[in-house]
Parts: sequence; C-alpha cells; structure tokens
Amino acid sequence: MEEVTKEKKNLNFLEQIIEEDLANNTHGGTITVRFPPEPNGYLHIGHAKSICLNFGLAQNYGGKCNLRFDDTNPAKEDVEYVESIQEDVRWLGFQWADEPKYASDYFEELYQMAVKLIKDGKAYVDALTPDEVQAYRGTITEAGRPSPWRDRPIEESLSLFERMRNGEFEDGRYLLRAKIDMAHTNMFMRDPLLYRIRNIEHHRTGKKWAIYPLYDFAHGQCDYIEGITHSICTLEFIPHRPLYEWFLEQLADPTKIIPHQYEFARLNMTYTLMSKRKLLQLVQNKVVTGWDDPRMPTISGMRRRGYTAEGIRNFAERIGVAKRDNLIDISSLEFSIREDLNKKAIRFMGVLDPIKVIITNYPEAGGDLIIATNNPEDETMGKRLMKFSREIYIERDDFMEVPQKKYHRLAPGKEVRLRYAYYITCTDFVKDTDGQITEIHCTYDPETFGGQSEDNRKIPGTIHWVDAASAIDAEVRLYEPMFTDPTPEAYENEIEPKKFMHFLNPNSLTVIRAKVEPAVAESGREATFQFERKGYFCVDKDSTTENLVINRTVTLRDSYAKAQQK
Repeated sequence: MEEVTKEKKNLNFLEQIIEEDLANNTHGGTITVRFPPEPNGYLHIGHAKSICLNFGLAQNYGGKCNLRFDDTNPAKEDVEYVESIQEDVRWLGFQWADEPKYASDYFEELYQMAVKLIKDGKAYVDALTPDEVQAYRGTITEAGRPSPWRDRPIEESLSLFERMRNGEFEDGRYLLRAKIDMAHTNMFMRDPLLYRIRNIEHHRTGKKWAIYPLYDFAHGQCDYIEGITHSICTLEFIPHRPLYEWFLEQLADPTKIIPHQYEFARLNMTYTLMSKRKLLQLVQNKVVTGWDDPRMPTISGMRRRGYTAEGIRNFAERIGVAKRDNLIDISSLEFSIREDLNKKAIRFMGVLDPIKVIITNYPEAGGDLIIATNNPEDETMGKRLMKFSREIYIERDDFMEVPQKKYHRLAPGKEVRLRYAYYITCTDFVKDTDGQITEIHCTYDPETFGGQSEDNRKIPGTIHWVDAASAIDAEVRLYEPMFTDPTPEAYENEIEPKKFMHFLNPNSLTVIRAKVEPAVAESGREATFQFERKGYFCVDKDSTTENLVINRTVTLRDSYAKAQQK
C-alpha cells in the first residue's frame, strides 16, 4: 500500500488528469492521444520530449496514440519530412496506432464543417488583405473593427467559398473567417481565419484543393474526428484553447467523445535552437551539412552523433512534465546519454593526438596478444584480443618533458602502466628542429604482462595506447556547442536584435587524424563505443573503406560546463 501511495505522489499533472478520467469513465474508460507534427522539417529534441510524453501515456494507460501529420500548408511540406518523422518515432521506440493519419485525410469533412458554420451565420467570406485583417483586429487594449464584409449574406459567402475551393481566385483574394467577437479580450477570438487560398499542389492531394484550413480550425476538428480524448499541446497554445473549444461547441456531436486541450511546458534547452524555421536556415545557409549534421539538435542528427534512443527517453523522463516554462541545461541530456552508454558501449583504444613510443628492449620481431575487457560494467560482453609490439602510439598529452607536481603519466625516468599490457619507463625522447617531441623511447618490464606486477608496486598512472603496426588511421570529428551563448534565441525581440546566427561557434566542429585499433572499423554504423579515457564515439555514415570517419558522441565529463567558463 505504501508503494502505491509513493507512486501516486510522483504522477505528473497529466497522469493525474488521465487517471481521474479513467476512474470516472469520462471517455468510456479509454485514452486516445496524438502526436501531430507539421511535415515542414525534421524533428528535434523538443519533439522527442513530446513523442515520449504522448506515446508514453498511451502505453502506460492501455490507450493508443495516433501519428497525425498537420499537412495544411503545402508551400512548406515535403514527403522527405513525412518519411523522416516516421523513422524518428520508430527509432525512439514507439509505434503509432493503425496507419499514419493526415489532416488532409479530413479535408472534405473540414470543408463541410466550414460550410455549416457559414450556414449557421458563424462564418463569412472576407475580402480584406492579410495586412488589413491585422489592422482591423485592434490591439490588446483596443477592440477590433468589423470587416466591411462581416455581414455578407450567407448565400453569397457559400457561393464564394465554393468558388474558392474550385480555384477560381488568385491567392489572397478571399479569406474565410469565423464570426465571433471583434471586441473579445482574447485576440484569437476576433473573427479568426479558417481558410485561405493557396493555388499550390499538395504532396498528397495534388491539385484537388485550392484552399487549405488554418491550424486553429483544423487542429481541434481533426482531434474530434479521430476521437482524441486528451489533446496535449505546449504552453503557447493556452490562449488558443477558447477558440479550440468554441469550434467544438459549434460543430461537435455532444453524444461523441469531445476532446479537451491540456498544455505543458515545451522543452527549452541551453545552447539549442527549438525552431524548425531557424534550423532550416542553418541548413539552407550551409552552416551545417544537412538536417542530420551531428551538431544539429534534430533526432536524426543526434542519432548520427551516436545518441541512443534509450538515453533520450531517460532524459525526457528525468526532466519531467511541467506547467511552467524553464530552461534545461544541456548537460542533463549529455548525462542521460553518458549514463546509458556506460552500461552498453564496448570499450576500444583510440589515440586522438598520437605520438610514437619505441620500447627499446622489446623484441623487434613478433609481438603479444593482449586480452582487453569489452565493458567492465557488463561481463557478458566478453573480451577481445589486441596486438602489442615494439612500437606503439600514446596520447601526446600523456607525456611531459618537465612534469608538474602530481603528474602521474609518462615523463623522463617515470614508470606508467599501459592499459592491459606492461609497465614502461621513459628513458629518452627525440625532438625535431622546431623543438617538438616526435618520438619517445622507453623500456618495458616483461614481468608485468597484463598490467600487473608480482611485487605489487604502486603505479599511479595508467595510459591507453594502440599498436603502431596494426592501428588504422581515422578522421575524428570533435564537436562543441553550436552556439557561444547558452540562449541564442533570447535576444530576438530587443530594439537592436542580435539574431541567433550572431552566436555561431566557429569551433563547433574540429577534425583531427587519430590512430585507432582495427576492431573500431568493424563496429558498424550507429553503434556507439567508448575510447577509453577520451569519451564516447561512433562511426559516421561518411566512412568508406579508404577513410574511417568517427564522431565524438559525448565526452566522459560535462563539456558544456567547460564551454560556459570560456
């Protein structure tokens, strides 16, 4: 009983509402929700939160979640976006009910609903231009003015609306508006637009329609048609809710399920854009290589970077569902990804800034096979063999000519442990004409095979390495935040606005050449692994047999905290 009580206290407000509705048999004991993206861009991490919320509620309460595309603006929509959205939802681990649905599935029903509003004297065809509509709407403190065509005869509006549908007029010539209240305190209730003329071919309906419904009209009616019980939106739709309810009052059958709109706080995250329009600018201006550029906060970009679906779901669960806007530090997302990968990612050796080490007392011919653990967090992942020979590579910063106090890595006369291999001691090093160290000479203790000594002497430093003879070259792409300011969109409304492009980080991508063990090339695409001591990485889709390309997924520690200190 105590466990149940504790669980109840942890319910978010939407879960509380749903449980109360189910207990009261409000919608016949069912729950039907929907995820309604516009197919005008790729989904980002904010959409991922909404996906996890809606599909998660359906799963947890035995209901269903529809995937419904809000395809009411053919000027910005594309089949490419439709396909990418479906791929993203599946990748996150969810499956929608039945076949994907589209607002365009209901164009005829929506049209007939608009006709009903006209016949009931609740809508009229207006001839004002968009600018005039805005001017007539008034302000927050001043009532709007009625359009000169507000009292157009019903039969005339019906005739014009039909002719609009048939494509007899150019774009912008007429609008269909609801007739509500031009003095209403809520600006959205001042005769909102229902339909506009768009002589554009639709990606699903072709040239069948010359008019398209606006979101505020289509959204609620599609919910009603599909029997949605809980229409979950973000907070910016709170002022739209009275209009949502007004349309349902005029058009819905009270004996059927009437959806209700609930609002939650959208995801706002540091160093991150949450606008498909602005992300599209990055793509169009070639700031990034595409929607799936690993620097992008898109689901496809995060997948390419090596983020895991489970890590993203855990992040969505961790930040929870709130009623007020807040700003989530992106380090929370990094933590969730890192936490998930720590349990499942295989460990490899990779040297990002290689310098050669020659073990002078090691046999020039032959070598050893070293046994390495694939994941110390999961013994079932087994072990692998690594080659070891006289010449190896280590990280350049794992050697210091004049070591600082408490420096526990390689230095002249200092002994360190090579991970899984031997103890080595630096005896000499070579510099080029510029004074750069190009080669380190060491000796090894053959009695320390496996990184252990019989005398159990204490070796404070352990470093990673790769075998020079068998290591392969790799192009490694290192990522930093795309923006130098944690809130790149915060300055948009200033008198002298600094656009988000002003804060682009010129160091968001650094490409280096590394040496990695051969097994990395066999790990497969989208499989994320850890380079010991360096972070989590994955093989990029740009890889070829001639050029192995690797993305850094996330560092072993919070890299964004460091970015804020710069």
